[in-house]
Amino acid sequence: MAEDLTIHTGSKDAQYSALLPQIEAIIAGEPDLIANLSNIAAALKEQFQWWWVGFYLVKNDELVLGPFQGPVACTRIRKGRGVCGAAWEQAVTLIVPDVEQFPGHIACSSFSKSEIVVPIIRNGQVMGVLDVDSEKPDHFDAVDQQYLETLVSRISFSTF
Repeated sequence: MAEDLTIHTGSKDAQYSALLPQIEAIIAGEPDLIANLSNIAAALKEQFQWWWVGFYLVKNDELVLGPFQGPVACTRIRKGRGVCGAAWEQAVTLIVPDVEQFPGHIACSSFSKSEIVVPIIRNGQVMGVLDVDSEKPDHFDAVDQQYLETLVSRISFSTF
């Protein structure tokens, strides 16, 4: 298991290309979901300095706050509510350039200006979401979507 993270500069593509193998090395061989989600959130936050990075896990028909990095967050989100609930309901990645323009946006922090939410899907079922917020408007794009979807596809839910 790798225990250090090397921060890279350059294009967003180059940063993800350098980061993903490091994350894979960190979580390789670790069967505990919470430990792995915690390290993934920390690595993403450290590399990109986003406002908030974390996971919500589906439990009893709600998204429940999981491991995260950033300020205090909303604890429970209903299906279809806010960006996270909509991504869960639709089972698709949502990129929101301006959260104030998203119908039903949940304002856990007034500092959040844009957001990307990536569902974690196993066997056709959404198990949780990766939620990333930025204090900058229009911060996320197709490059983020591509790499974050690749990342969540590698998360093991075997111990969940």
